[in-house]
Amino acid sequence: MNIRILGCYGSDALLQRATGPYTCNTCGFLLNGTLLLDAGTVATKLSLNEQKQIRHIILSHLHFDHIKGLPMLADNLSEQIDASIVVAGLPEVIQGLRRHIFNTDVYPDFFSIPTPERPAFTSSYLKPGSICSFSGVDITPIPVNHTVPTTGFIVQDRSSAFVYSGDTYSTDELWHEARQIPHLTTAFIECSYPNSMRELARISKHLTPALLAQEFRKLDRDDISLYAYHLKPAYKDEILRELRELHLPGLEVLEEDQTLTI
Repeated sequence: MNIRILGCYGSDALLQRATGPYTCNTCGFLLNGTLLLDAGTVATKLSLNEQKQIRHIILSHLHFDHIKGLPMLADNLSEQIDASIVVAGLPEVIQGLRRHIFNTDVYPDFFSIPTPERPAFTSSYLKPGSICSFSGVDITPIPVNHTVPTTGFIVQDRSSAFVYSGDTYSTDELWHEARQIPHLTTAFIECSYPNSMRELARISKHLTPALLAQEFRKLDRDDISLYAYHLKPAYKDEILRELRELHLPGLEVLEEDQTLTI
């Protein structure tokens, strides 16, 4: 699988580095050019021709930083594609999109336009624990511990697999299911706050570096690559320092514009 990282942060921000300013963008992982895993960032990172190749969008949950690219994508493509893009998620996610975003007040209903027969988006409900195939990739949604209905994902094809935590606090089922996959090669685990903000992490149900290490150990696998993502940009330096202090073999911090082959 080819994974293009369009965005991987827990918020949008403009930060400074030695080479100058750079932007942090919210989560969007593009698989094999046609499947988008979360839609925090899409329209600003892909050309129109690249956006036209997207056939399926899989959403972990309804929080704005994971869906906010959808309206612009629909606007760009509503008259540019021959077939509707399938947006898949838990029923609460799809119903929430239609109730709160594509409700004609906040944004036009792109589940009905440009025509009811061929809208920009169609929807598909995900059932926890059930495998669905999208764009040649098998996706298994597993419930995780967040403030709204949320799933992580086990994503696999015939030769490789990875686990994507979604937004979560301490959880168990996702890691139990993932460690049963013999060809699992990679784990993407969120890490939103530094250890000093562990109470906010608990309330908002996110992970800190210490909690990330705890969750990773539940996989009980020493043969996979670990990528931390969803860092809140305002605390990036502190989180990076604490992640380094974990001395976890194979741990890397995901960066935007990376392309990974798994």
